[in-house]
Amino acid sequence: MMSTAAQSVFTRIALEVSGPVARITLNRPPVNIIDVPMMDELAAALQQIEARPEVTAIVLAGSPRAFSAGVDVGAHTADKVADMLGRFHGVIRALLKSSKVTIAQVEGACLGGGAELAMVCDLVYAARDAKWAFPEIKLACYPPVACAALATLVGQKRAADLVLTGRQISGDEALAIGLATGAARGEELSALVNDALARLAELSPAALRLAKKAFYAWDSAHVDKGLDRAEKIYLDELMKTADANEGIASFMQKRKPVWKGN
Repeated sequence: MMSTAAQSVFTRIALEVSGPVARITLNRPPVNIIDVPMMDELAAALQQIEARPEVTAIVLAGSPRAFSAGVDVGAHTADKVADMLGRFHGVIRALLKSSKVTIAQVEGACLGGGAELAMVCDLVYAARDAKWAFPEIKLACYPPVACAALATLVGQKRAADLVLTGRQISGDEALAIGLATGAARGEELSALVNDALARLAELSPAALRLAKKAFYAWDSAHVDKGLDRAEKIYLDELMKTADANEGIASFMQKRKPVWKGN
C-alpha cells in the first residue's frame, strides 16, 4: 500500500512499499526530467527505505515513454551546477550504498543522468527498444557518474565510445555489452522484473545484505574516488570553458552551438 508520507510529501516520484519490495516510480511527465526537487525526493525516499528492515529490494522505474530523459539542462548553468551535482551525486551515492538489492526497470528514453541512475542499480532490466545514451558531450559537457563507473560495467573501449560520442543504443545492445542484466519486449518487462523479485524473496535478507557489502567492497572505493575527481574536473575546469557555457546556452535557446575550442 502507498505510505501516507509518500502521498503527502512526494510530487515528482511515487513511493510504494509492499512487503519486501519498495517501488520508486519517477513521475514527472512527459519524460521524467530530473530536476533538483526530484533529486531531493529521491534522496528522501531512499533514506526512508533504508530504515525499513523488512524491505530487501528496491525497484526504480519510470514510464513506458521514458525511464528518464536526463537531468534538467537548466540546472547546469554556472550559478546552479555545483549545487545540482552535489544533490544528484548524493542520490547516486545513496543507491550505491544501499543495503537493499536495487533493480532498474527501463523503458523508453534512458538518457544522461537517467542512464546514470539506472546503471548504478544492482540489476537492470530493459525493454528491447529502450533508448540509452549519455549525450552530454553534444553540449560540451560529460557525464561524471559514467566517467567514474561505466568502464567497470562494460569495459573501457565500450564506455569510451558511449561517453565520447554520445551515441544511442537500444536495450538489446545494452544487454549485449553488459549495461543491462536482461531485456524483453515492453509488455513482458514487468514479468521479467517480477521473476527476479521472486527469486530474491526466497533468499536470506541478511545474506543478501552482506553479499552486496562484500561484492562491492573494492568497486565502491574506486567509484567514490573516481566520482569525486570527475565532479572536481567538471566544476573547476569544464564549467570555465566557453564551449560548456555555449553548449548549455544553445540547448536552452534551441539553436546549433558554435564551438570555440576553449
